[in-house]
Amino acid sequence: MKIALFLPALLLTASVYAQTDTATKAPAAIVKENFSDDWADLRHYEAENKALPAPAPNEKRVVFLGSSIFEFWKTRLPEYFEAHKNYINRGIGGQIAPQLLLRFQQDVIALKPKAVIILAGSNDIASTTGHVTNERILDNVKSMVELCRIHKITPILCAYVPINEYPWRKGFPAAEKIISLNKAITAYAAQNKLILLDYYSPLVDDKKGTRADLTIDGVHPNPAGYKIMAKVTDEAIAKALK
Repeated sequence: MKIALFLPALLLTASVYAQTDTATKAPAAIVKENFSDDWADLRHYEAENKALPAPAPNEKRVVFLGSSIFEFWKTRLPEYFEAHKNYINRGIGGQIAPQLLLRFQQDVIALKPKAVIILAGSNDIASTTGHVTNERILDNVKSMVELCRIHKITPILCAYVPINEYPWRKGFPAAEKIISLNKAITAYAAQNKLILLDYYSPLVDDKKGTRADLTIDGVHPNPAGYKIMAKVTDEAIAKALK
């Protein structure tokens, strides 16, 4: 009888002790996932790409591939993309040309567009290492153009927006670097009979930068700047989709 009463008491005591012991233990540390192997930030648009339906039979989809100039367009002039449902923005701030190339399969080819606008080069030349040349930027652009040819996508190359100075890199000859890059891209486009989308000419001021009324920081357009970009973009897309 005493044993019958003792066993339930012992089990109850053990249960209470176990619960108390668990409660006093420190919570397990949350391990943050390491994305260092995703240098091109493929995860950025992965979910959106999966949710995006295939183009409709008569849809002429156009992908905007670039960095912050394109990414900020979605929030500073959202009505532009709302009015053009076939325009797919795939800009990621801070990216350089080789990252755009690595994203090309997922963020361009897999979306089955008729055309792609490739805006590349500014972040490459704005780096502090000094190892990037126009030739290296163009090598990445050329690879993207070659992929377009394989997949029957019309490439639209861009003359970059004018930049007189990078706020984060004072004293760097940004204006001349951008002009030099644009000359190289323009020459390559002409040699290969590619469409050139000129973002430079309609925005430039007398100091070889973007007009003060069209930019927020001398690098990125404001809504008024994006409205001007929208006009020349639609003109270039119309040529590409003929």
